[in-house]
Amino acid sequence: MPAAPLMSTYGRLPISFSRGEGCWLYDTNGNRYFDAISGIAVCGLGHSHPAVTDAITKQAAQLTHCSNLFKIPNQESLGELLCKVSGMDNAFFCNSGAEANEAAIKLARLHGKKRGIENPAIIVMENAFHGRTLATLSASGNRKVQAGFEPLVRGFVRTPFNDTKTLEHIADSNSNVVAVFLEPVQGEGGVTPADAEYLKYVEKVCREHEWLLMLDEVQTGNGRTGSYFAFQEYGIHPDVVTTAKGLGNGFPIGACLARGSAAEAFHPGSHGSTFGGNPLACAAALAVVQTIQKQNLSNRARELGERLISQFESQLGGADYIKQIRGKGLMIGIEMKEPCPELVPLAQAQGLLINVTQDKVIRLLPPLVMSDADADYLANTLCTLIKLYAGDDRKRPR
Repeated sequence: MPAAPLMSTYGRLPISFSRGEGCWLYDTNGNRYFDAISGIAVCGLGHSHPAVTDAITKQAAQLTHCSNLFKIPNQESLGELLCKVSGMDNAFFCNSGAEANEAAIKLARLHGKKRGIENPAIIVMENAFHGRTLATLSASGNRKVQAGFEPLVRGFVRTPFNDTKTLEHIADSNSNVVAVFLEPVQGEGGVTPADAEYLKYVEKVCREHEWLLMLDEVQTGNGRTGSYFAFQEYGIHPDVVTTAKGLGNGFPIGACLARGSAAEAFHPGSHGSTFGGNPLACAAALAVVQTIQKQNLSNRARELGERLISQFESQLGGADYIKQIRGKGLMIGIEMKEPCPELVPLAQAQGLLINVTQDKVIRLLPPLVMSDADADYLANTLCTLIKLYAGDDRKRPR
């Protein structure tokens, strides 16, 4: 068959899915796969969740879009619910995590301009990933996503993650800084959580210098790491929080939440989105947030994460091919000592869908609705696969 007329932006596996149910996906040949990546942290409620399906179906039969020239009741209800969950003051709705992060970057620049800073700078982290628009890839600490797109957007100062000394040096030497922007757990960067003391130090420095503390919770939010937002377990209170992915359980929606002076920065005309926060997207997100709260899925994610990490430590801990097992809630990374991209197709052949990031880190982002039996199946299947892979020299990367 001739190649499909699609731009070559993805290295797709030779498989297509026809339907999904809970933690499972079914391909066009009827084969079943355990989905341990949830569409990259998107389908936290699993596939075809009845509450989301019902909300989308009902809203689609009534009104899908009317533009932000008018009041949108679903959007107002969702904004109120997310602000109550997060402790923020207001919300801007868009269609993706990258767009939410663009909004955060613009808020930071407006914040700086109002303070009389003509060339505002934002501190960002090494190994960070914030998106693929020009501004968000410039903020990312990943040369692979930046290569070929120079000149990059200026106004970002990079520092090592979890490094207080470098941050202190920047604070003492750069008067143009207006914000710090980071992920509580670096996902694409290898599933690396921020140290609790580091985040508290970052908050302290932000308060001392009147910087905005901005957190990218696109991947960590919506119950995935053991609380609704990851920052809530660290005892800090950011000025800006972005989220997307799991917010719509597969329906595109993103949000930039703000409080204090950051919540007052935008005014009519300074930012916007044609599709952002339309009635259909907000109906889906309302069903997601309400389900997470009603079923206490944040706590469930913490319990399941502890169960999985315990089993991984028991079965793989101490092995000479394992560097580290880490994570928060249902955001787990198993770092190998050597590159292991071959594990992705090998796992697929065994009916398991996983992801490898940073060449060596097996990233797991399974649904929050897993049962204990599902978690045990995932742990046992993956551990068996890793052991076979590591013991077969013919499959070891050179």
